[in-house]
Amino acid sequence: MRRYFFLSLILLAAVVCLAASSVGDDDWPRWRGPADDGMARGDAPLTWSDNEHVAWKKALPGKGNSSPVIWANKIFITTAIPTGAPAPPPPDPAPGGRGGRGMPSAGAVGQDHKFVLMCFNRNTGDLIWERTAKVAAPHEGYHPRYGSYASNSPVTDGKMVYAFFGSRGIFAYDLDGKLVWQRDFPPQRMKLQFGEGAAPTLDAGVLYLKFDQERDSLLLALDARTGKGLWSVPRDEQTSWSQPLVATFGGKKQLIVSASGKTRSYDTATGKLIWEAAGLGANVIPAPVSDGDLVYVMSGYQRPKLQAIRLSAQGDLAGSDSIVWTNDRGNSYTASPVLSGGKLYFVTDNGMLTCLNAKTGEAFYQQQRLPKPYNFKASPVGVKDRLYLSTEEGDVVVVKMGEKYEVLATNTLNDQSFIATPAVAGGSIYLRSETTLFCIR
Repeated sequence: MRRYFFLSLILLAAVVCLAASSVGDDDWPRWRGPADDGMARGDAPLTWSDNEHVAWKKALPGKGNSSPVIWANKIFITTAIPTGAPAPPPPDPAPGGRGGRGMPSAGAVGQDHKFVLMCFNRNTGDLIWERTAKVAAPHEGYHPRYGSYASNSPVTDGKMVYAFFGSRGIFAYDLDGKLVWQRDFPPQRMKLQFGEGAAPTLDAGVLYLKFDQERDSLLLALDARTGKGLWSVPRDEQTSWSQPLVATFGGKKQLIVSASGKTRSYDTATGKLIWEAAGLGANVIPAPVSDGDLVYVMSGYQRPKLQAIRLSAQGDLAGSDSIVWTNDRGNSYTASPVLSGGKLYFVTDNGMLTCLNAKTGEAFYQQQRLPKPYNFKASPVGVKDRLYLSTEEGDVVVVKMGEKYEVLATNTLNDQSFIATPAVAGGSIYLRSETTLFCIR
C-alpha cells in the first residue's frame, strides 16, 4: 500500500508539472503567439478607448520595442534605461556606417544603459520584480524612429523566461526572477547601425539564436536549461531581423531561417542544412509562418517577394516546384503575417492590407487601404475571427478575418504610438506603446 501511495504521488507530481508547462488560453509565451502564427487561443475586447475597458496602465521606464510575453499571472517585458552617466566620445564608425539615405542612427552610443527585464502581475499591473541583466555601453546606434536597445522580444516556457539583448547577451531567469544562467556574445555589426532585434526561438528545451549581421553571421543552438552550446553554424548572410521558425514535417523538425541571400532549413538536432531557396529581397524582417506542409517567407523592401515553400523539399530549390507560388505585391516590409483558416494576412508599412489563399496564393483582397492613412511596425494579431492591427498613430483597427474586407472597429488611445506587437491572453489584450503598458479587458 505504501508503495502504491508513493507511486500515486509521483504520478500526481508529473501531471502537475505537465500542466504547469503546457500552453493554455491564458498564456502568450512568444511574440507571435502560442503557435507562432500570430493567432490567439482566447478572446479579446472588440472596442475600447481611454475611458472604456482599460483595466490598468503602467508607465514604462527607458526605451524598448520588444513585445510582452505572458505565462499564468505574469507578464514579462524588456527595456533599456540610460543611467545618465556622461557619454564618452563615440567610437569609430562601424563597417555598416552610421545611417542610411542621410539619416543618422540614434541611441546613446558609448553611454551606460541598464538592460532590464520586468515582471508585472497581468491581472493588476503591479510590478512583481525587476532585474537588471547587465549595465553596458552600446557600441552602435539604432534606427532613429523604430530602433531601441531592447527590441528582441523575450520568450518563456513556463519554467524560465529568457531575455535576449543581442550583443549584451542572453539571460535565463526562473519565474521568480532568479538568474539561472547567462551567455555573452561578441558585439554585432548591423547594417547602417539600424539596431538589433531578432527574437530568440524556443522549442523542446532548445534556444535558437540568429546573428545575421555585416560580418561573421551565425546560427546558434543552446540548451535552454543550462545555456550550454549544442551546435552552431556560420551563415553566408548579411543583416536580417527575421525570427527563426521551428516547423515539423514527416515527424522531423526543421528550423526555417529567412534572409536576403537565401531562406535555409536546418535540422534542429544537428544544424545540418536540409534545403535552401534564394529569392527574397533586402532587409528581411517578417518571421516565417507554416501550416505544416508549406512555409511562408517574405520580404517587402527592395525586390519584395513572398514565397510558399514545401517543407518536404531537399537541397537547392532554384528552379524547383518546391516553391509552390510567389507574390510580389503588397508584401510586408516589417510586420509579420498571420496565418489562419488557410488564409495569409499581412500589412505594408503604410497600411495596405492583403488576404491570400495560403495554398494557391490567390488574392481574396489585395492592398486594401484601411479607413485612414496609417503607419505600421507592429505585427497583426488574430483573435477568433478578428484581426487586430496596431498603428504608430495610436489606433488599433479591428478587421473581420475572411475572404471579404470589413472593418469592425477603430480603437484609439490618445497620445500613444504602437511599435511593439500586442499580446493576447485570458480575454485581455496587452498593448505596449512607446511609453506605457496597457491591459484592455
